Amino acid sequence: MTPRAGRIRTPDQRLRVFVSSTLQELSAERRAARSAIEELRMAPVMFELGARPHPPRDLYRAYLEQSDVFVGLYWERYGWVAPDEEVSGLEDEYNLTPTAMPKLIYIRHSSAREPRLTALLDRIRSDDTASYKSFSSADELGEYLRGDLATLLAERFDASRAPAPAVAPPPPDARLTRLPSPLTELIGRRREVDELVDLIGAAGARLVTITGPGGIGKSRVAIDAAERLEDRFDGHVAFVDLASATQPTLVIAAMAQALGVRDTGDAPLADKVTMALGGRPSLLVLDNFEQVLDAAPLLSTFLSEIPGLSFLVTSRSLLRVSGEHAVELTPLAIPDADDVDDLPRLLAVPSVALFVARVRAVKPDFELTSGNAAAVAGICTALDGVPLALELAAARARVLGPKAMLKRLDRQLPLLVEGVRDLPERQRTLRGTIEWSTRLLGEAENGLLARLGVFAGDFSLDAAEAVHAEMGGDADVLLLLGALVDSSLVRQRERDEVSMFSLLTTVQEYALERLEADGTLEAARRAHATYYRSLSEEMSSALTGRLQAESVRRLAREYDNLRAAIRHLIDAGQYDAAARFAWNLYIFWWVDGHLGEVRGLMAEVLRADAAVSDVTRATALYYTRAIVFWQDPDEVVVPGLSESAELFRRSGDPSGSALALISLALALLSAHEPDPVRADEALETSLGQFRDAHFRWGEAMALVTLGRVALLARKEHAALNRFEESLALAESERDDLGIAIALHHLGWAHLLLGSIDHARHCFERSLTVSAGLGHDEGVAYGLEGLVAIAAAAGDVERAGRLAGAARSLRERSGLYNAPTFSFHEAYLAPLRSSDAADTLTAAVAEGERMTSESATAYALAPEAAT
Repeated sequence: MTPRAGRIRTPDQRLRVFVSSTLQELSAERRAARSAIEELRMAPVMFELGARPHPPRDLYRAYLEQSDVFVGLYWERYGWVAPDEEVSGLEDEYNLTPTAMPKLIYIRHSSAREPRLTALLDRIRSDDTASYKSFSSADELGEYLRGDLATLLAERFDASRAPAPAVAPPPPDARLTRLPSPLTELIGRRREVDELVDLIGAAGARLVTITGPGGIGKSRVAIDAAERLEDRFDGHVAFVDLASATQPTLVIAAMAQALGVRDTGDAPLADKVTMALGGRPSLLVLDNFEQVLDAAPLLSTFLSEIPGLSFLVTSRSLLRVSGEHAVELTPLAIPDADDVDDLPRLLAVPSVALFVARVRAVKPDFELTSGNAAAVAGICTALDGVPLALELAAARARVLGPKAMLKRLDRQLPLLVEGVRDLPERQRTLRGTIEWSTRLLGEAENGLLARLGVFAGDFSLDAAEAVHAEMGGDADVLLLLGALVDSSLVRQRERDEVSMFSLLTTVQEYALERLEADGTLEAARRAHATYYRSLSEEMSSALTGRLQAESVRRLAREYDNLRAAIRHLIDAGQYDAAARFAWNLYIFWWVDGHLGEVRGLMAEVLRADAAVSDVTRATALYYTRAIVFWQDPDEVVVPGLSESAELFRRSGDPSGSALALISLALALLSAHEPDPVRADEALETSLGQFRDAHFRWGEAMALVTLGRVALLARKEHAALNRFEESLALAESERDDLGIAIALHHLGWAHLLLGSIDHARHCFERSLTVSAGLGHDEGVAYGLEGLVAIAAAAGDVERAGRLAGAARSLRERSGLYNAPTFSFHEAYLAPLRSSDAADTLTAAVAEGERMTSESATAYALAPEAAT
C-alpha cells in the first residue's frame, strides 16, 4: 500500500478494505469477511443499502478510490449486467481497482460456475498483482482473510523499513472539527454566509441566531458559515443537533454529546461542559433551538463563564436574550416574467438554480430549455422560493416533467394553504409541499411516513420494520422506505458502514400531526418503546464478549431513540420496564458515557409514588449510589448499596447482587473510617456469586477489584495474580472492556515490582484496546500509565506531553472528577522539583493541545522515534 502524499493516518482513519462480491449468494461469506476485517481494526467497505441515492458505478468507484486493499469473493454467479452495460458490477469493480492496490481473491469451490465468471477468474489468475485462494466455508474464508491481511501488512511494513527522520509529535494546534459534511453545494446564500462570518469573525459577536421558518435552509447556512470560521476558532467547532431535545434540560446533554463529554454522574453535567470548553476559543452550532427556547438563559450563563465561547444558533424564533444578534433567512429569489425568455439569466435566479441542480441529481440528463423554462419558473414561484419545498418537488422529477408538476402544484397548493391559515405564509407553502409530496405516494408509504415520526434522531431499517409491523403494517418496509428516500421525505446516511435514516424536523412534525389526527400517536410510541426494549434484551448479553465493540457502536447510533424509549416508559409509569431497560444496557451506558443521565432517570423511579418490584428498586439504588461511591459513603452510599445487593439477591439475580457488592466494597474503602475487612468480605462474596452464575465478565471485574485492594495494601504479588486471572478470563471471552481494565491494572503491578518492559507492554495494549472500543476513560488511563513509564526512563518531554494529553482528555470528556486508579503523578513529582521542571511544564502544555487521537498515536509510536 503505497502511502499517499500528504495523508496522515489517525485511529479514526483506519485502513479500508473494499469487499467485492454478489450480495445474495455469498451473504454468510460477506459477514465473515466483515468480522475478520474489523477484528484487525480495519474498516470494511461494502456496497450495501447506502447505494440508493447514487449511480452504482459512481458509488463503488468512489469507494475504491478511498480504499487501500481489494478483496474479491466469488462462487457461482457472475452477477447482473445492467442495461447498456457490457459487464456486471462484479467485473466492473475489479476493472476499476487501481493497479497498485493489493488484491486478495477468494474463490469458493464449485462445479457449476457461470461461464462469464469462469472467464473473469481466468483473467484474475493471470494478474500478477492479485493473490488468490480457494475456500469451502464462511469460517474458512474468515481464517484465510485474517491471516492474509496480517501477512500483507507485515510484508508492506518490512518493505517500507528504511532510515527515516525521527517522528515529530503532532502539531500543538491539532484540530478536531465535528461538522456534518453536506452532500450538495449551497446555492443562493453567499450573502447570508458572508454576513455571519463577518458578524462572528470580524465583529466578534458571540451569540448569533439564524431565524426563519422550517425548510428555509438555516442548518445548511450555519454549517457553511461554521466551516469558514474554523480557522478563527483554531478548528474547535462543534455541531449540536437539538432535533431530539424535547425538553430544555436536554440541551446540556446534547452539547455534552457533541463535545464528547461523558456524563458519568459524579458532577453536574453543566460543570463538565464548562470545563471542556474552557481555555480555548470554541464555536458551537446549536441547531433547531426553537423547541427548547426556555433554555436560552443557559447560553447567556455559558457565555459569561467562558470568555472564548461563541454560539451560532438556528431557530424559528429569536432567543430574546442579551447580546443576541439576528440574521433572518428569507426565501430564495424567484424569477420574474422577463427572466423566462433569457435562459442564462433564468438559471442564475437562486430558486431556479437550486431546483435545476436538485432535479439533475435524480435525472442527470435534465436541461433547462425554452420549452420548459416557463414551467420551471412557475414551480419556483408557486413554491415561494422555499429551499426544502423546491427539493421535495425536484425529487418528483423522475416521474413528472416540469409542466405536469406545475399543473399539480397549481391545482393542489392553494387548497392546501387555505386549510392551515394559522401558519405563516411561508410555512403554509412548505406544509402544502409536504402534503403534495405525500399525495403522490401510496397509502402504504404514507402510513409508514407517519409512523416514522416517533423516532428521535437516526433509526435503523430494523427499527422501522419493527414499529411498522407492531402498528399493523404488512408491506415491505425496505421498498416503502426507498420510496420515501427517493421523495426526499426521509434522509439516509452511512454510519459505521450501516444505513441509518432520519426525518427533517419539519417532516417529523407533519408525521406526528398525522398520527395525532388518526388517534394512533400513543400506539406508535408504545411500538417504538417495545422495539427498543427488545433491543435492550438482545444487546444485554452481546455487551460482554467478542461482540462488545460492535454492540456499543450499534447502540450509540440509536442513542437518541434509547433515551426516548426509556423516557416514555417512565412517563407512562412503567417503572419496572424502565429499570429493566436501564439494567440491560449497563455496559453501554458506562462505555459510551451516559451513566449520569441514567442516574437521573433512576432517581425519578425512586421518587415515584408507586409500587415497584424489588429488582427495580435494587437497580435504581445501584445507579444512584454506585456512580458516586466516594461521595458521602457513610450516610447514603453504603446503606443504599447494601440494600441494593440484598434486593438483587432476594430477587434471584446473583449477578446484580455481585455487581452491587463490588461498588459497596469501593465505598467501604472510601469511607471516613475505611473498613478493609468488610470490603474484602463483600468482594469475596461477589466473586463467588459471579462464579455461581457463570458470569465470567463479572468474575473478571471482581478479580480486578480484589487486586486493587491488594495493591493498595502493598501486596504487589497477590495483586499481580488477581490481575492475571482477570485478564485470562476477559481474553477467554474476548471482552475488550475487561481486557483493557485488567491490562491497565496489570501494568501498574508490574511497574511497582520494577518490571518496566512488562508494564509498558500492558499499558500500550490497554490503550490500543480502549481506543478501538471508543472508551475515553480507558484511553486516559492508558496515557497515564505511559506517563509513568516515560518519567521512570527520564524522558521528560514525552512524560509531559502524555500527562498533558491525559489531563486534557479527562477535562474535555468530563472524566476529571471521579477518583482514578493511577499513580503517574508520583512519577512526575521528582521531575517537577528538578532542573527539568520548566521543560516538563512546556511539554504538558503541548500535550494539552493534542486531540485524543493524536495523543494515542504519539503514545504508541516507538520511543526512539519520538
